[in-house]
Amino acid sequence: MTVWTNNKSQLAIFNGIADAYKKSHPNISSITFDSIPIDGYTTSLTAQIAGSSPPDLAWVLERDAPDFVASGALTNLAPTFDKTAGYNRAELLPAATKLWQRSDKLFAYPFSTSPFGVFYNKEMLAKAGVTQTPDDLVKSGDWTWENAEKIAARVASRLPGKSGLVIRDFDFKMWPVLASVWRGFGADAWSADGKSCGFDSPQMVDAMTFLHRAIFVDKALPGPGTTADFFAGESGMTVTQISRASLLQDKPFAWSIVPLPKGPAVDAQVIGQAGIGVLTKGKHVDAAQDFLAWFTNPENSAKLAQYFPPARKSQLNAETLAKASPLFSKEQLQAVVIDGITNGAVLPSHTDNAKLTTQVQAALDPLWKADADIPSVLGEVCKTVNPTLSQ
Repeated sequence: MTVWTNNKSQLAIFNGIADAYKKSHPNISSITFDSIPIDGYTTSLTAQIAGSSPPDLAWVLERDAPDFVASGALTNLAPTFDKTAGYNRAELLPAATKLWQRSDKLFAYPFSTSPFGVFYNKEMLAKAGVTQTPDDLVKSGDWTWENAEKIAARVASRLPGKSGLVIRDFDFKMWPVLASVWRGFGADAWSADGKSCGFDSPQMVDAMTFLHRAIFVDKALPGPGTTADFFAGESGMTVTQISRASLLQDKPFAWSIVPLPKGPAVDAQVIGQAGIGVLTKGKHVDAAQDFLAWFTNPENSAKLAQYFPPARKSQLNAETLAKASPLFSKEQLQAVVIDGITNGAVLPSHTDNAKLTTQVQAALDPLWKADADIPSVLGEVCKTVNPTLSQ
């Protein structure tokens, strides 16, 4: 199975589940988890599929789901899951399976449905003189993007060498993660049916104007060419998925996590997702399906929940998650994970995703300059992608 994690603790759980499976299935001699870096993961995976050595199973990013499902690259898992004793496919949340399901066919198991939240460094905010923390603002109903930006700007101005807020993985390239900001403004990359570009909407102009000001005027976010890692103590806050919490083990600073701030239009929560699918071109399709049913059964799903929020209704409660995720309080798990999965929407995805991602990235490049004409740039984005969206 190809994965993009190389975290030793996560791989230890995977291998423990695999070892237990092999004990009861002596015909299976080897189960391996091949780590491929997330940067270029899909390119490497599709190259393997096109070549002579495809994996049997693979993690698939939510943004690639439409292409993998439509192309026939993944097998239908429903019959195997349904005949597996105790599996209970019916308890999988519809919001979690939506990307991977066509009618009653399920083409991947949504093993990680991970909401975005805002981690913050309590000590760094205190040093910057922040009197109302994000947790305080959540309690008062004032946790908004405007107030988050003010905190970030204060940290950056008061603490030389530190950044205020980092949108992890963005780096002025991975634009889909900006949905964590723009959806609060009522904007999205394209319409729900995928046929209409949303980058030139008034809501997107407002969202990108907000981000542009935060980067180039208030210096609340690091600018192009500047990197800062929250988990290394280099920024006061970061927007990222809750599954990144493993990076906080043994960290020397006090921290907390809150949901994404409210935007001027809506309180929008955003989810990143990974599905595990069995590849039709794999050499061991039946064995791979059977192992996936084991890997994601209720017992093993509870083990995976330590790092990967589950899609099972019975496990999506603060008590169950607290046992698997001791880094978080029950209140944090309720507010960020449970409410986020229940009310949130998955990151943008579309067929022909690789082409669209590249087109949007190139068309957005002129935006990341101090004197950018924001409406003009966003209009050009739509001119660039409209032919692809209309196909």
